[in-house]
Amino acid sequence: MKNLLVSSGDIDIYSTPKEYKEQLLSLIASARQRIYISALYVQDDDAGREVLHALYQAKAQTSALDIKVFVDYHRGQRGLIGEKGSLGNRALYLALAEQYQQKIAIYGIAVKPKELFGVLHLKGMVFDDVLFYTGASINDIYMQQGTRYRLDRYYRINCAPLANTFCQYLTSTFVKSNLAPLLNEPQLPNQAQQRRNIIALKSLLKKSAYQVEFTDNKKESGVITHPISIMPLIGYGRRKNKLNKVIRQTIKNTKEKLLILTPYFNLPPVLARDVIKALKRGVKITIIVGDKTANDFYIEDENEFSAIGIVPYVYEVLLKRFVKRYQHFIDNGLLNINVWQNEKNSFHLKGVISDERYHLLTGSNLNPRAWSLDLENGLLLDDPSQGLMPKVSAELINIMEYAKPINHYSEIESVSDYPDKPRKLLKKIRLTQIDRILKRFL
Repeated sequence: MKNLLVSSGDIDIYSTPKEYKEQLLSLIASARQRIYISALYVQDDDAGREVLHALYQAKAQTSALDIKVFVDYHRGQRGLIGEKGSLGNRALYLALAEQYQQKIAIYGIAVKPKELFGVLHLKGMVFDDVLFYTGASINDIYMQQGTRYRLDRYYRINCAPLANTFCQYLTSTFVKSNLAPLLNEPQLPNQAQQRRNIIALKSLLKKSAYQVEFTDNKKESGVITHPISIMPLIGYGRRKNKLNKVIRQTIKNTKEKLLILTPYFNLPPVLARDVIKALKRGVKITIIVGDKTANDFYIEDENEFSAIGIVPYVYEVLLKRFVKRYQHFIDNGLLNINVWQNEKNSFHLKGVISDERYHLLTGSNLNPRAWSLDLENGLLLDDPSQGLMPKVSAELINIMEYAKPINHYSEIESVSDYPDKPRKLLKKIRLTQIDRILKRFL
C-alpha cells in the first residue's frame, strides 16, 4: 500500500483534555460535508450530552451533513463500571432521537459476543477533510468537564485522502455490511440474529484493511518540502495482524532511541522480547506508564473496593517484576522507566516513537488484550527530516511534568505495602494461578 504524504504544517498536536474538547466542538460546528466519529463510547454524562447535542445542531444547521457515530455495541448499552442502576448510554441516544427532528446514525459494533472477549477500539474522528486522531472516548473525564481529567494524545491531521480512507473503511465494514445495528433506533436484532451478525462481522474483520485512494494531486506527487508519510493500519486477531507487525518492526528497526507510552504495563511476550533485544543492542529506551492510582479502574476508598479494583495492582506487580529483572539496564543508563501520576487524574496515552523519525499513533494499549482480542487501528508516521519533533517535544514536556523516574525497583510498592483487600485478593489470585488468565485479558 502506497503511503500518504503530508507536511508538518498539516499536523497539529494538542496536549490537554480541555484542548481536546475545544477542538472537537469546533470541528463539529465547522463541518459541512461529513462527521464520522469512532470511539469506544459516548457517555451519558454532561460532556457526552454536549457533544451529541452539538452533532444534532450541526445537522440542523446543514441538512446535507453526513453524521455517523460508531461505538462499541456492549459499551453503548451500559454505563461506567460500578453504575449498577444505569440504563446505559443507549437510553440517551434514544431520548435524543425522539427529541430532534434531524437524524444522525449511532452504530453499535460488536466484534465479539461479550465485552470481556473484545471490543471496538478503533480511534479517529473525521470532519470533512480533517482526521482528529485520539485514544480518548467522549465523557466528562476525557474532556475535563469537572476538576478531574484523563490524559490522552490528540493529533489533528489535515489530509483529505486519509480522511477518505477512514470513512471508506467504516462505511464498507459496518454500514454497507448491515452488521452494525443502530443504537438510536428502538429495535435491536434479537439474540440469534445478533449472534449471526457477530460471526459474519468477525469473518469480515479478519480480511479488512484500510484502502487508500489518492485525491490530492499535490501530495500524491510528493512536491511538498520535507514530506511526512502516513501509513494507516488495522489490527484484529493474533494472526495476520498488520498493526502488531508494524509495531514490532518499528521496535526491531530502532537504532538509537525508543519511547513507549502505555497506560497499563503488560507487554505481550513477543513485544517484551523485542524491547529486551533492543536494549541488548544498545538502544536507549524510555517507557512512560501510568501509576496504579492513574488507572481508570483504581478504587481509592478501600471500603468500596471490588474485584475490578485489583486491575491496577496487577499492572504494578508486573511493572515491578520487569524493573527488578532488568535493573542492570537502568543502572547502565539504557532503560528509563517513568511513572505518571497527578493527583486523582488518570493516564491513557499510547504509542511508540523510534529514533525521533517514526511515530506510531494508536489506540492499542500494547497489552495482550489489544494484541489479540480488540479491533484496533493506528497510524505510522515516517518523518525523515524530523520536522514534527518540535511539536512532539512540546507534547512530551507536558507529559513528563508528572512522570516520575524510577531508578530502582524498590521505589515501586510491593504487595506487602498494599491495603488489606487488594493484598488478600492478589494472594488468592496467585495461589490459584488465575493471574495467567488475567494477564491475557488485561
